Amino acid sequence: MTTDLGIIEGYYGTPWSWAERADQVAFLAPHGYRFYMYAPKADAFLRKRWREDHPAETREALAGFSAHCRALGVRFGVGLSPFELYRDFGDAAKADLARKLAWLDSIGVDDLGILFDDMRGDLPGLARSQADILHWIAERTAASRVIVCPTYYTDDPVLDRFFGQRPADYLETFGATLDPAIGVFWTGEEVCSAEYSPGHLARVAGQLRRKPVLWDNYPVNDGPRMSNFLHLRAMTGRPAAIGAHLSGHAVNPALQPVLSRIPALTLAASYRDGEAYQYGQSFRVAADIVLGPELARHVQGHLGLLQDTGLSRMGDAVERLRARYATFDHPGAREIVAFLDGRFAITREMMLDDAGTG
Repeated sequence: MTTDLGIIEGYYGTPWSWAERADQVAFLAPHGYRFYMYAPKADAFLRKRWREDHPAETREALAGFSAHCRALGVRFGVGLSPFELYRDFGDAAKADLARKLAWLDSIGVDDLGILFDDMRGDLPGLARSQADILHWIAERTAASRVIVCPTYYTDDPVLDRFFGQRPADYLETFGATLDPAIGVFWTGEEVCSAEYSPGHLARVAGQLRRKPVLWDNYPVNDGPRMSNFLHLRAMTGRPAAIGAHLSGHAVNPALQPVLSRIPALTLAASYRDGEAYQYGQSFRVAADIVLGPELARHVQGHLGLLQDTGLSRMGDAVERLRARYATFDHPGAREIVAFLDGRFAITREMMLDDAGTG
């Protein structure tokens, strides 16, 4: 069975450049990555200012990137977060949403993501209200696939603490009410799940009455705590057997586009190799492909510092590592230097601002 792999650019912090996105698609497409969804939290025109059109230069860039993806056989998507639209889906909201959908159609969107995450959810009739909105959208978009991120997209109780207690039987009601043609994102037992099991995903598929699209929050490193670390190690806890319970597997990448390719390649290897997958060997192969043998050897030697110790606790090692990686003329090495310089640090204020709640 071939699992549909993709990238969902769904992180907080400074978005990648258009050149970085184009390079990412060109690099990953030959390795089985077949869709790319543009949904950076910092794009206010998809979130707190969703009712407004993007600036003309952004529209041009999005249209060009859409064409680039399609030329490489990759589906292009956009994730729209219409903040708490289900609280008031009246005529004015419908008019604004219809205009936004037409705008998205004009740039060429294959996959339309409707993202109800990071929103209050302890409301009566939430699942049905959201399903009604999605059906209205599906009738008006030119996208050939619609995928929703529900407000409660994981079993993790952290969502209930931040966004209110989830309604009883939310997933079951959502699955029973929602058109089977609409996909549903799911992050697993936690927001950032350490592993996925066939049993867990089979249970969720039963609740949703469809196989979920996995929103995999590794190697993303966009929080105040996580931005202290580079997530470089190979994927583990994602056995090929989970593919039978998924309709797609989307990777939310790290803030560092080139370094993100290492775990992305190992995910493809995990599905390809099945029970023969070896995460250590897969890391070495992927790092050589992404970085070249010499730089890969240095990164492997410093995995403990970069991924486990973290920037805030490295002490004197920061300057030693910076001097070492500054000698390499490679974009991956430049990302490590920028990380060591603190240029990828994410604050709580940045996250609140990107979420539109600050």
